[in-house]
Amino acid sequence: MTFEATLEACGLLIERRLGEWLSADRHPNAPAHLLDAIRYAALGGGKRFRPFLVIETARMLGLPADAALEAGAALECVHCYSLVHDDLPAMDDDDLRRGRPTVHRRFGEATAILVGDALLTLAFEIAASPSAHSDPAVRNELVSRLAQAAGSAGMVGGQTLDLAAEGRFASDGGEIAVGQRHPLTLSRPAVERLQSLKTGALISFGVEAGAILGRAGPGERQALARYASALGRAFQLSDDLLDAEGDASVIGKATAKDGNRGKATLVGLLDIAGARTELARLEAEATSALACFGDRARTLVAAAHFMASRRS
Repeated sequence: MTFEATLEACGLLIERRLGEWLSADRHPNAPAHLLDAIRYAALGGGKRFRPFLVIETARMLGLPADAALEAGAALECVHCYSLVHDDLPAMDDDDLRRGRPTVHRRFGEATAILVGDALLTLAFEIAASPSAHSDPAVRNELVSRLAQAAGSAGMVGGQTLDLAAEGRFASDGGEIAVGQRHPLTLSRPAVERLQSLKTGALISFGVEAGAILGRAGPGERQALARYASALGRAFQLSDDLLDAEGDASVIGKATAKDGNRGKATLVGLLDIAGARTELARLEAEATSALACFGDRARTLVAAAHFMASRRS
């Protein structure tokens, strides 16, 4: 099976599980309008790359895909919530996501905010459920680590740094009006820190969750952490390259946004050629981190190759 077919198969498993968690039977008291919007945000699109990492890391450690579905679904709920909120006018103000109108364009801003709130809450319901793992200690670690990856020292913190780089905040922390903003010029270490939080934290959790479920040993977890760190940086760099060079009709969202907003990216610092050189270096770093797993890691190695060459 090709890597793309494996990724698609994992995506279908997660899609089906999310559909079950978001069925009307599970939410009999939820307003129909809200549930429709939640399902619109979470179902019917996306590669499901983050839950794929949960499933494949756990599978490498000897677990069947079914044993990692709940953790993968929880992570995807956090990711989908972040997309809904990132697309809002107060954030990135996007009209298109996964080839269709963003949630706030389809259902309104207030509903979009509530959709994000609901998906974030559902993520922890799933991760804490007995179906996620029979051992309460494992569930506790999943919940704790997901909270850290998603919160102020993880994804949300990275989004804050991203907005600050656009010149959104005054010295007292207040927001600056659109016409008065002046994007900051960040150093490479500052850009890498921003991206490691905004994008890398959830990707790292995907690998870590698989390691938690598979009860990986300390050495194995260290190797997987190195892999995940390089993979997260590669993911963001490939995303920035797609924004700079990609076709919106293929990618399913607007392109050339980063340069127009003055966003801090490695592409902006290194130029296209330099960014591609760095992407190849990160691919090599990610694959070398998995050497201790031998052939068992072939799918995760393929994920690093895919990240370095993706076009959508």
